[in-house]
Order: sequence, then C-alpha cells, then structure tokens
Amino acid sequence: MPFPIARAIITACWGVFIVVWMLAAIFTKRTVYRETLSQRLRYVIPIIIGWFLLFRGNRLPYPLNVRLIPHTDAMLAVAAMLSVCGLALLLWARVILGRNWSGIVTLKEEHELIVRGPYRLVRHPIYTGLLVLLIGTVILQAHLGGIIGLVLVFVSLWIKLSDEEELMLKQFPDQYAAYRLRVKRVIPFIL
Repeated sequence: MPFPIARAIITACWGVFIVVWMLAAIFTKRTVYRETLSQRLRYVIPIIIGWFLLFRGNRLPYPLNVRLIPHTDAMLAVAAMLSVCGLALLLWARVILGRNWSGIVTLKEEHELIVRGPYRLVRHPIYTGLLVLLIGTVILQAHLGGIIGLVLVFVSLWIKLSDEEELMLKQFPDQYAAYRLRVKRVIPFIL
C-alpha cells in the first residue's frame, strides 16, 4: 500500500474518532461523582506528552526523529488495517457504553455496569481500540518519538483505568469483582 493511501486512511480514522467523540459527549448522563483535578492530572500529563511525541516526534531533534519502522507496502497496509480495526472496536464500545461514558473518571446518574458487546472481551475496549489505532499510527509515523509516546499513552490509560476500576468496585462491589475475574483489562485472555 502506498504511503499517501495509508496516511489518508489513518487520518480519516482519527477524524471519525474526534467527530464521534465530540458529538457523543453531548448525550451523556448527568455526573454524580467526578474525580479531583489532582487525580486527573496523574494520567492527563503523561497522555499529553505521549500525544505530542506521537504526532510531533518526527519534528523533534535526534534521536526522537529517528525512523525505526520501514515504510514497506506491507507495513503500511498493516498500519491502515490496525487503525481501521481499532476505530471499529472503540466505536462499538462507545455505542454499547452509551450515556454512561465520560472522558474523565466519573459516576453517572443511574450508572450501569456494562458487560455486553465488546465488554465481554475486555473490560476497557475503548482503550484497547484506541491503543490499536495508536499502534497503526506509530507504524505509519515510524519514529522513536512516536514509540515513546505510545508507551506514555499506555501508562496514562493504565492509571486511568485503574482509577475507574476502583470506582466501579465501590459502586458495584459483587458484580464488578466477578466481572474482573472473568474478563481481562485490555487484551483478551492476556492482560
């Protein structure tokens, strides 16, 4: 697959993600609990640095701009396919989560524990889909800064999902504990 086509596919995936996320945020339930700013900063700071390195790392000085992944047709096709699959998973998860979604750690009014759809495969399919989309982007970008950025985004999401799980255990002690025993966090059957 030629680079311009892979780049167009991955750019379109990010465009769809941004538009859907912004529109869907309008239709969430009223928040009844919200994390503190200090709790939020624990994962927001690494994710901001990670995004910067991922999307601007090729413009940074050596060694962050070093290309580590070859731009072969096969690698670019893999990057595009991963991005499309990641987008599909996170959109499916967002639809199933519905009005319970929030961009920060919250409890919504009449919050529900969702365990259907992609939530049968992993407890955090939006993060899984986002990470797969990011991996596709890293393959396309191909630079060291992007790889470091991906690691920082993963760490950030891990911090956030740990906070979310603590909140879910408080809200749904028996159901969430059983759910955690059955379903892995972000990679089916593994992690």
